[in-house]
Amino acid sequence: MKIQTPDQIGVCSWSLQATGPQDLADKVRALGLKKVQLGLTPHRDDPGTWEGVQEILNKAGISIVSGMFSTVGEDYTTPETIRQTGGIVPDEHWEENQKIASEAAALARQMGLRLVSTHAGFLPHERSDPAFDKLTERMVALAQIYDRIGSSLLLETGQESADTLLAFLNELAGRDVRNVTVNFDPANMLLYDMDEPIEALGKLVPHVQQVHVKDARRTRVKGAWGEEVVVGTGQVDWVAFVRTLAEANYEGDYIFEREAGNDRVGDIQKGIRALQSAMQQVGP
Repeated sequence: MKIQTPDQIGVCSWSLQATGPQDLADKVRALGLKKVQLGLTPHRDDPGTWEGVQEILNKAGISIVSGMFSTVGEDYTTPETIRQTGGIVPDEHWEENQKIASEAAALARQMGLRLVSTHAGFLPHERSDPAFDKLTERMVALAQIYDRIGSSLLLETGQESADTLLAFLNELAGRDVRNVTVNFDPANMLLYDMDEPIEALGKLVPHVQQVHVKDARRTRVKGAWGEEVVVGTGQVDWVAFVRTLAEANYEGDYIFEREAGNDRVGDIQKGIRALQSAMQQVGP
């Protein structure tokens, strides 16, 4: 069992609503953190990578530990709209999304990033679904882009069950794809009403290279969004979350993602205290 420590904690750049690289550095320092996952493309009103951001962050003692790219045309209005528009699912955007993935890979290579995450979109629940092979082939193409720069492509969880994602990862492994792994987001399991977070983590943990720290409450209305809340106030059991990772000898980062609320820095500060408390309770 590996002790999980606060120096593993970082934050998503797009969560801080920064106006530029210096503002990003200032907000990360206000949180007392030294790690960032950087948006390499526009996402949720965030502009993505800025000129000189790596140098400015480095000067502030902050390292970029991973990147993220979004796909074109994503519509998060409802779970159904993102089902139709998310990730690499839409045929009409596939060519453009390949280009986006390649451009993000070029940035990742320039910055020396070994981990880049994205949403694949809603994966078919059945191996017999004709879309399963199509999405597998598309993911093989993206994996090859990142394999050429020596990076892993992390699939963010939530838009499918753990069992569905495992089946997909096994299919990729059968095609000799070894650099597609998992960015585990427990809140997404609740927001998308897909799985129980800790049980899902237990199934996927051998593939997890990074986690997002985000909390939520599951919807009571089928087909509607759950509610994202401050870490420590939702339905994720953070002690069990940390313990599961510790028992798996997890060595990756805990990256805070906050996509709601008007006080992102304040909300994340509260969440950091909750996560640190969970780490202390799990202990050695």
